[in-house]
Amino acid sequence: MKPISSNIKDAKTLNGDFYTSKDYLNKAKIKIFESSWQLLSDTSHLSSVGFKKPIQFLEPLISEPLVLIKQKDLTIKCLSNVCTHRGNILVNEKNKSKEIVCKYHGRRFNNCGKLLSMPEFSDVNNFPTENDHLTELPLKNWKQFLFSSMNPTYKFDELIKEMDNRIGWMPIEKFKFDPNSSKDYFVNANWALYCDNYLEGFHIPFVHGALNKTLDYDNYQTELSSFSVLQLGYAEENSICFDFPIKSIDYGKKIAAYYYWLFPNMMFNFYPWGLSVNIVKPIKYNLTKVEFRSYVWDKSKRQSGAGSILDKVEMEDEKIVENVQKGVGSKFYKNGRFSPKMEKGVHHFHKLISEFLVL
Repeated sequence: MKPISSNIKDAKTLNGDFYTSKDYLNKAKIKIFESSWQLLSDTSHLSSVGFKKPIQFLEPLISEPLVLIKQKDLTIKCLSNVCTHRGNILVNEKNKSKEIVCKYHGRRFNNCGKLLSMPEFSDVNNFPTENDHLTELPLKNWKQFLFSSMNPTYKFDELIKEMDNRIGWMPIEKFKFDPNSSKDYFVNANWALYCDNYLEGFHIPFVHGALNKTLDYDNYQTELSSFSVLQLGYAEENSICFDFPIKSIDYGKKIAAYYYWLFPNMMFNFYPWGLSVNIVKPIKYNLTKVEFRSYVWDKSKRQSGAGSILDKVEMEDEKIVENVQKGVGSKFYKNGRFSPKMEKGVHHFHKLISEFLVL
């Protein structure tokens, strides 16, 4: 893969074969997804000491079995969920217990992942070693959200700092998860095409008629950070917007939505009613699962403004992205160019992809 030019006025997009190749997805699995930070869970399921929640790291692309455990000091650890004896999965469902016991041969670990005992191993030489304890992964807690990485190549603060500085004034740790408005979508397109579409408001007047009526397209703004992109959606005159505290950098502005993308595949969409989190999970090179998770701040504002028609907008996005997936596979398509005004976010994303894939 050729590097993407840093000068957006000269740059070309990723080649079409990036979106239609199994090989590129396999490379991205190792060089992008295993080395990036991923959202694992929120803390609402880990309310008491000893509580355990089994999870998979970016299922189904990687599907590494992990377990989150609330510690005595109220911190949370992320451990491998695989027994170091014969590979049995240790925790199969949420539970609360003082230790971890393998149901295959009885190996016991404490809640920090340290081996406690193993039946019939008294005659084993050089046992136990460090390899007999459970591997611990780095875990970062932002507000109520938990992130981890298999092999991080950049600091978590580089990912989250700009978003935290901008919207950290909101009581995000108190937003309530709403299962009724949370759902999964399956899109017949490459994961990166879905992100491409998210990262520009260029298509809004052409694809999202209803959304376009709530947003001031002429004032749409894109701001870049090292591993994130912010798109600011300003409200039309009569549309609902945020009521900012004086300390906010956006005090006095008519902002209807903050659209935050975190590299490589997470979206945090803040509206006056709360937050919609989208996690983009590759299944195949041409099939993607998008998990929508809603967290409510002010229920009374759910039916107004840019965040009131999420399902309709999603259906419109899926239709256009699936159409593009067909097009990028054409023998007559190689790559495109960027609009310096409207596609700064896509350009930033493509630069990061090319940089990670050549590491």
